[in-house]
Amino acid sequence: MSPKQSSPAPRSPQLLADPYFPNHGDARFHVHRYELALDYRPAPNRLTGSARLTCLNGAAPLAEAVLDFADFRITKILVDGRAARWTHRAGKLRLRPGRPLAAGAAFTIEVGYGGNPRPVRSEWGTLGWEELEDGSLVASQPIGAPSWYPCNDRPADKAAYQVSVTAPSPYTVVANGRLLTRTVRAGATTWVYEQPAPTPSYLATVQVGHYQQLLLAAGAVPQTVYAPARLTSACVTDFARQPRMMELFTELFGPYPFGEYAVVVTDEELDVPVEAQGLSTFGANHVDGHRGSERLVAHELAHQWFGNSVTVADWRHIWLNEGFAKYAEWLWSERSGGRSAAQHAAHAHAGLSALPQDLVLANPGRSLMFDDRLYQRGGLVMHALRGVLGDPSFFALLREWATLHRHGTVTTADFTTLAQRHSSHPLHTFFTAWLYATALPPLGG
Repeated sequence: MSPKQSSPAPRSPQLLADPYFPNHGDARFHVHRYELALDYRPAPNRLTGSARLTCLNGAAPLAEAVLDFADFRITKILVDGRAARWTHRAGKLRLRPGRPLAAGAAFTIEVGYGGNPRPVRSEWGTLGWEELEDGSLVASQPIGAPSWYPCNDRPADKAAYQVSVTAPSPYTVVANGRLLTRTVRAGATTWVYEQPAPTPSYLATVQVGHYQQLLLAAGAVPQTVYAPARLTSACVTDFARQPRMMELFTELFGPYPFGEYAVVVTDEELDVPVEAQGLSTFGANHVDGHRGSERLVAHELAHQWFGNSVTVADWRHIWLNEGFAKYAEWLWSERSGGRSAAQHAAHAHAGLSALPQDLVLANPGRSLMFDDRLYQRGGLVMHALRGVLGDPSFFALLREWATLHRHGTVTTADFTTLAQRHSSHPLHTFFTAWLYATALPPLGG
């Protein structure tokens, strides 16, 4: 096949449990759409919710559907509009309808609940719904989504979302997608957002705070920043070049995959910014009025293509998210008058050479999946591959990858297979060294 031709997207293993989080998600059925109606009171950190899930059963009758869900008080459970037996313990909501759901059948689940949301504790800190000093944020990667709504928490199970949030009127609510309506009634405002693009549960988000809205760009893809009043002036400078990033990444990766892009700057410090579907969250510490965190602005924007639209089938393949976003940082630097990608790669290679060589990029293991070495080595793979393929074939590969798998799920094997189609020489030795061996290869090979 010619490097310029496309083939149908490879089928990824959708029905296998995630090896890093085998107790998360139920691979026997798929959630097509979530409709969440939430009422949040920041002062007591009180969340009342109703979730309606439209689902499709798999190839076998289903006697019990299992959702991931934190320790809320359950007020209602319906399956296809009828009461169902259920148990709720150890983060699992198990639903047993009156009769097994038929193979291939569409069905609905409705859950009413309430309580005080708390983040999920993990080896990477707290994940999910986080109460702030005055408001809240949601950053769920990889397993924090059950902290605020019942979900099939596996990255391969992507769904559309409608999220309605009622909060006291002084607060602004930002969620994934387009704002459909904003209704004020008796001191509270209800915000309704729609995200039609397939979204993994970890990329669903709600942000509640005292924010002012800054429009960076209008047009086909509106770009908006929500920030506290005291930070708006600095944000104007720090995000000023984001529309140019959008233009560059659209040129290199193909059309932006969502209808809009929002950035929320919280009034607290965060260790790192975090991506969500069509939205990214930065801490106040990432804003200095001097573009000091601009590489992170590029990184989070690039995730909209790599990680959000093109999503890993399971967490073994996380380098496909982080390595691509890291290399996008270097591409932005190269195209905007900063250091070249080659200079960034040389610096990263020198740094990694001095660190332990015990990471397998294509399967780092749960404990190393967010190790900085994965990000750096992922970026190095991309730069080394660019050297092997040459710029025309390399950038054609990136664009085809993002276009062919738009709104889908992928594995490392999907990428190496497509890359081979853009090369006139075998890439097996190259990928074995960079992706499946622990020793860091020379940058030239």
